[in-house]
Amino acid sequence: MHALINGITMGYDDNGSGPPLLLIHGFPLCRRMWQPQIRALTSAGFRVITPDLRGFGESDAPDGPYSMELFADDLVELLDQLGIEQTVVGGMSMGGYVLFNLLERHRSRVRGACFLTTRANADDEAGRARRLTLAREVQQFGPQVVADSFEKLLFAGETPKERPKLVAEVYGWMTANDSRGIAGGLLAMRERKDYTPLLAGLTVPSLALGAELDKAAPPENARLIAAGIPGCRLTIIPAAGHMVNLESPGAFNAALTEFLRGI
Repeated sequence: MHALINGITMGYDDNGSGPPLLLIHGFPLCRRMWQPQIRALTSAGFRVITPDLRGFGESDAPDGPYSMELFADDLVELLDQLGIEQTVVGGMSMGGYVLFNLLERHRSRVRGACFLTTRANADDEAGRARRLTLAREVQQFGPQVVADSFEKLLFAGETPKERPKLVAEVYGWMTANDSRGIAGGLLAMRERKDYTPLLAGLTVPSLALGAELDKAAPPENARLIAAGIPGCRLTIIPAAGHMVNLESPGAFNAALTEFLRGI
């Protein structure tokens, strides 16, 4: 499906019926990463909306600048067009940063929050420098620069050897993105604020989900989010990396379904 959102065409899927769940993909990915969740969650009685953020997947990739505010505003416009006043939101990695922005600026739209292999803090200076260098390189050489860099971060150590087809599929999603979108996403992440001070004031039902072998957002980040948000549920999935929803879909779907049913 496609919709005109804030001057761009956004690709999205809208499956199932029942209480809505908006899932925001990570960087440098697209909505196709949620395929195992759509099947499980719609079967469990939920409506699952999975957009491509601007610059990624089937959404337009205009010139920047991009920001977490812009990503969040796009999603609010999509919810408006779908007639959804309030929804549970799950954000993976960069999608988690967008979720924090939604909670800061559009809190009334968020019925529950799922922080999925993400972090609340901002980049340090070394991280900001790496983002800037990578953004320049992708603009010069193309998306495979970022795909090569992130492929090593996204999976547990044994996954490339044990499940090469999965890794190749995810690599294909990354390289299919427009260089402008990837560069825009990198710079948006570079400029994001530290959301740690926001945690204590969050009152929406929350889940922090981490993965034991995550190299991009180690599980300590999920523990810090859970410790900071009153009443937040914590789940750490063993023997999985950053792409835990694809590496351990059964455990991931079970954790998400249990949380959703508890709201």
